[in-house]
Amino acid sequence: MSAGRHVGFPLRVGGRGRTALVGDEEYLRGLVEAVLFTRPGERVNRPDFGSGVDRLVFAPAGDEMAHATRALVHGALQRWLGDLVQIDDVRVEAVDAQLRVTVSYVPLVAGATVGERRSLTVVGGTP
Repeated sequence: MSAGRHVGFPLRVGGRGRTALVGDEEYLRGLVEAVLFTRPGERVNRPDFGSGVDRLVFAPAGDEMAHATRALVHGALQRWLGDLVQIDDVRVEAVDAQLRVTVSYVPLVAGATVGERRSLTVVGGTP
């Protein structure tokens, strides 16, 4: 990866009317989000890409679902981004009808601040 020269995700127009470019940190975060929010079968040329975690939004939240979600998310991130990030932890909390997924990762690529832990939290379900 070259430092700071990635197309932004989601694709958008920058201030100068061109495709927005982002730095390594935002790029990696976008990749993690892409894996989390893509359903397997959604991409024609990569039918097994993604985690399918969005299907769990309307599933009954509980300890069993939390454990299954943790394994699903960790496995998908390791498979698709294992060469770019080290997955330190995936925490899943089931509170009432909400499922909160927090992914902690460390960038492994030059250009990003290597060795510093990042986290991303996604919440799904009915409030």
